[in-house]
Amino acid sequence: MMAVKRRSSHDVLLSTALENFYNAAEEMGLEDDLIEILSRSERRVCVSIPVEMDDGTVRVFDGYRVVHSSALGPAKGGIRFHPQVSLDETEALAFMMTWKCSLAGIPYGGGKGGVCCDPLELSLKEKERITRTFAARIEPFVGAWSDVPAPDVNTGPQEMVWFMDTISKIRGHLDPAVFTGKPVSLWGSKGRNAATGLGVATCALELLRVMGKDPKTATAAVQGFGNVGSFTAKFLHDAGVKVVAICDITGTYYCKDGIDVNKAMAHTQSNPKKLLEGYTQPGLEKRGPEEVLFLDVDVLLPCAMEGTLNKTNADKVKAKYIVEGANGPLTPEADEILKSKGIPIVPDFLANSGGVIGSYFEWCQNLAGFFWSEEEYNQRLVTIMKSNFQRVWEYSKEKNVLMRRAAFMVAIKRVADAVKMRGVFL
Repeated sequence: MMAVKRRSSHDVLLSTALENFYNAAEEMGLEDDLIEILSRSERRVCVSIPVEMDDGTVRVFDGYRVVHSSALGPAKGGIRFHPQVSLDETEALAFMMTWKCSLAGIPYGGGKGGVCCDPLELSLKEKERITRTFAARIEPFVGAWSDVPAPDVNTGPQEMVWFMDTISKIRGHLDPAVFTGKPVSLWGSKGRNAATGLGVATCALELLRVMGKDPKTATAAVQGFGNVGSFTAKFLHDAGVKVVAICDITGTYYCKDGIDVNKAMAHTQSNPKKLLEGYTQPGLEKRGPEEVLFLDVDVLLPCAMEGTLNKTNADKVKAKYIVEGANGPLTPEADEILKSKGIPIVPDFLANSGGVIGSYFEWCQNLAGFFWSEEEYNQRLVTIMKSNFQRVWEYSKEKNVLMRRAAFMVAIKRVADAVKMRGVFL
């Protein structure tokens, strides 16, 4: 008999993560003891972050760092700066990172962190103070062999340098392997910035291949044009896919003849807030931000925030296939609706695992002090992503289950086996 579900939550993402786990565990016949262990996080850290603002006032921000599992190795997962960051959200994302790392076949457990703030309202110096103070508060809990954070929503190479530098100064020696996603000039890895997007695009291309669709005759719409969405669009475009729509908080940018993705990326890089606002090209139409989700395309790639497709809007989806670039962009209700419509879905922790695989590459290089070329990095990443996609695709066909369920079952088994072999330590 399956263990009793220990909690309910109003947080959609945490509820979704737990529901997916319980359902897969029940179908696998996972032992009650393992369900009880794996449904809980190993560590949840909450810190207050007092920061002097540019106007001289002091604000206190809330920060979180959660380790869900270290059964397979040190925890891995990003740190995001966003006004909706909460402990429940952070725990859910750490939970999902465990399965993502397991499915990717890398020696990591799952972790996640974040600061509840609005980066659009912060100056560069204010962001630096928040980053460094947060780093100092979580310093006892992070390390190259315990918990290795990385970039996430609204953080990037600069924040990772501030994190690494702060931790290194506290410890009295350079500690580059404690954070990944750093710039190439400071112990970063060539190829890391584009890794998540390359992985998402690779999964989309693999899905088109197994469905018998030529990429050069395929169309795609990408929701979100940050790091993940922009590089996803770029690699699809480079492979011959016609990307007809891209989107960010300023709206959907649609062109039936295809978006000039490289031009759009250049535009956002020159925009102080990294937004598409003001982007133009011949034949371009600007629509509402949600419209990107409902276009008649071959592949829809939600690469923004969680829960964007739900019970209120999933029935409007016209895409033939969905590849999840964001974490948890579909709620369970949306999953059911899209299942009834017969739309194949590549789940997030398979599709967007390129980032954590890339982080693993950077971590390996930091520990060894030996660095690879970008070509070698990308080649290794694509090889792993194709192999992982094929493994999940074949398992889903063998067990006659959807790809999300197949991916969960493959990932859960690897972690559960590790927990059983390591045993319970008191």
